[in-house]
Amino acid sequence: MLRQLSSLVFILLTLLACSPTANDTSSETTEENQPSYPTVGSVERSDAELDQVVPIDAQLELLAEGFDWSEGPVWVPEGEGYLLFSDIPPNRVYKWAAGDSISLYLEPAGFSGDDFTGKEPGSNGLLIDSDSHLILCQHGNRQMARMDAPLDNPKSDFISIVGEYEGKQLNSPNDAVFHSNGDLYFTDPPYGLPGGADSEAKELDFQGVYRFSSVDSSLTLLTQEMSRPNGIALSPDEKTLYVANSDPKRAVWMAFDVLEDGNVDNGRVFYDATDRVGEKKGLPDGMVVHSTGYIFATGPGGVWIFNAEGTHLGTLKTGQATANCTFNDDESALYITADMYLMRLPLTSLGS
Repeated sequence: MLRQLSSLVFILLTLLACSPTANDTSSETTEENQPSYPTVGSVERSDAELDQVVPIDAQLELLAEGFDWSEGPVWVPEGEGYLLFSDIPPNRVYKWAAGDSISLYLEPAGFSGDDFTGKEPGSNGLLIDSDSHLILCQHGNRQMARMDAPLDNPKSDFISIVGEYEGKQLNSPNDAVFHSNGDLYFTDPPYGLPGGADSEAKELDFQGVYRFSSVDSSLTLLTQEMSRPNGIALSPDEKTLYVANSDPKRAVWMAFDVLEDGNVDNGRVFYDATDRVGEKKGLPDGMVVHSTGYIFATGPGGVWIFNAEGTHLGTLKTGQATANCTFNDDESALYITADMYLMRLPLTSLGS
């Protein structure tokens, strides 16, 4: 884990990262379809089908840097739109907007006390609910929470959505996704606990995947069979739930059938990347599903892209341990949180 930077140093670093320099010709170009930011990494194409969603000339753009461990990006479509993302160790949420604007959005974000002894107190996954509230997977507070303030006037006031299962405190909610009916699906690995899975504070003897009902506020354990459930996403028709397992001994993405009552069945391995662990930085982590069904899932080496049948189409090679990703509102860009960096990849827009 990188050493936490002070607020002043961070601001200076991000300003430098987002501003063109005399030697940075990639950020000065004005040619059509050329990036306005420095480019990093590469796009590795394993199947021609990838061309349908990732343009041939697409390049990864570096938008900002200087974070400790960036995670949980979510696009907010208000106005011209902006991105929110977590920086877990310093317990913050940052805001990025077009025009090289990055700012501290919320602090504290995942732990409201003053005596956290672990390394990851902050928020992780972020979502926007149907009422335009910010929803946070909170490590330190060990709950799914809603920010009790409007998006344009953020405050570190939180209302707990759920923090216990059968009278025992959750581990550290990591990532989540909403069903169209309002149900909230989320994962609960031990990464935010002081001491991780061996923490004396751990009350549950498993790592669960859950569904929180929007109808009666009940919490259902969907599975406890995954050792490190992490990223989570639904297929466009909401009939399949994908869950990443960030265990180096079993680095897989799982798929489950979603039943009519919202529970899941028929868990199976969607893709197994265990033999790739150690070749490149990273493990199966966060993910997002395109409206056409393509799955963008962070894993060893960057962002892996699959079709709905489980064919690996290619990898966005970030060169970093890559945590998570999300689309903007029209899916014309993929935003990626990768260790200390925030990146972006232009995509083929719907209807283009």
